[in-house]
Amino acid sequence: MTGFGRAQATIDGMDLSVEISSVNRRNLEISVSLPRDWQALERDIQAAARENLNRGKLHIYVQAMPAAGEGGFHWDAEGLESSMKRLEQVAQAHGIAWPPDANALVRIAGLNKVEMALPGSEEIAPKLIELVQTALQQLVSMRETEGLALKEDLSERNAAIGNALAQIREKSENTVGRFREMLLQRLNQSGLELDISDERVLKEVAIYADKCDISEEQTRLDSHLQQFAECLQSGSPVGRKLEFILQEVNREFNTIGSKAGNVDVSRFVIEAKNEIERIREQIQNIE
Repeated sequence: MTGFGRAQATIDGMDLSVEISSVNRRNLEISVSLPRDWQALERDIQAAARENLNRGKLHIYVQAMPAAGEGGFHWDAEGLESSMKRLEQVAQAHGIAWPPDANALVRIAGLNKVEMALPGSEEIAPKLIELVQTALQQLVSMRETEGLALKEDLSERNAAIGNALAQIREKSENTVGRFREMLLQRLNQSGLELDISDERVLKEVAIYADKCDISEEQTRLDSHLQQFAECLQSGSPVGRKLEFILQEVNREFNTIGSKAGNVDVSRFVIEAKNEIERIREQIQNIE
């Protein structure tokens, strides 16, 4: 599921920010971008993410910048003064005008700047992890909003599968009776005078009835669809459980399709399997 979270704080003249984004993945993948001095905190940040999420591809970006009004560096005054004296001596030796213009001074000063020193990883760890947790909460909140929309969609598709099952149950009620009538009609057309009570006819009808009986599959599907609906109401992660239930639902419809005794049953099996495939794509992204 997709989501985004951001948290920021100012610490000792430094703006520290954490941005976390997630896109759909069946499993949990985490990448962390940190300043070089804080690389030791990568595992702690990943652990915090795993406490909150089970699926998705996460990118966690940590940035430290000078706070507003603060310089990103300060001048090394002694080094700058020393450089200026040495450059003046070189300029005099070669007949070059001195002092230089403002642009040259800026370039010289840039060679003597001292970058902002970052606090050690152990020192910054508590505050950084706190910011990570805040950003994760924002991301989770966004994913929960998306999850509510998915829940409604999956509920509707689960109901559609239930409706297809109801149609299958109705269309398959007299399958054996229709087969018996068709069998006798074909026998009569072939010139074979056999009565409905003939042992051979009864045996053929019994074999067919056994082959096309889908009552057990219908019972199991009723149970699976009910479990699916209950899982959607759960407040805990159910993505993998939904995947398993859907797998069983698909298995039962495959069996019904192979036993289908008429075209109407086959048509509703196809409708149900279309909904199953749409659900399958969605639940791979659910926690």
